[in-house]
Amino acid sequence: MSPVDNKISGRLALITGASGGIGAAVARDLWAEGCSLALTGFSKFQAVEDLVQDLLPKRVHENQKITTYQLDTGDSTALEKLFEDIKKDHGHGPDILVSNAGYGKRLPGILDVSIEEFDHTININLRASFILSKLSIPHMEAQQWGRIIFVSSIAAIGGGINACHYAASKAGLSGMMKNLAMKHAKSGITVNDVAPAMIGDTGMIPDEKFVEGTPGDVKNIPVGRLGTPEECAGIVTMICKTGYLTGQSILLSGGLK
Repeated sequence: MSPVDNKISGRLALITGASGGIGAAVARDLWAEGCSLALTGFSKFQAVEDLVQDLLPKRVHENQKITTYQLDTGDSTALEKLFEDIKKDHGHGPDILVSNAGYGKRLPGILDVSIEEFDHTININLRASFILSKLSIPHMEAQQWGRIIFVSSIAAIGGGINACHYAASKAGLSGMMKNLAMKHAKSGITVNDVAPAMIGDTGMIPDEKFVEGTPGDVKNIPVGRLGTPEECAGIVTMICKTGYLTGQSILLSGGLK
């Protein structure tokens, strides 16, 4: 049996949607662990550049490197070019994939969801993670080590407070995670997802009134508060450092079911 390798210092982590909230918190955590980073952003790309300037002085070792890429994760051609650029900039593909970039327009119910809105949500939240995984796995298989983490949602488990388009996209993500985990465990690749409930400072709750009277209302959360991006990042880091954990959806919900 090969020795257990849970060391992540010196690994390359690709984090999509790193402009703020969970993505930025994950970047901070993995950088502090000694990982190099490939960070993506789109509409708020300046925030990604600002994050880099904040992280660089906190380098853990001299070989750490950060590169940034502005792209729409819903564009498959852009994702293919992203991997070409990462290989050019770092010499290889990512050892760790954190597929975090997501989308979820707040709508009351199915009658308010157009077919175009449904397709766009599936494209960003599910199809992009499929493509990112497909592009990441060859390098991970070659070295017999890899970590794939999807940022899912409590909506995948309990339906959520948004309309069905969002729940469907996140439930699909969890199903794909379980399949990939089973198929690639023998190659040293673990695949898991983090399923947060209501997380503050992410831009996903632009209007507090939207959640009033719902299970996501702070008054209905057993711990009595929203979660933090840093708490999500802590789970991601734990997953990266725990090679015996795979095929799991970790519900981070403050006690919500």
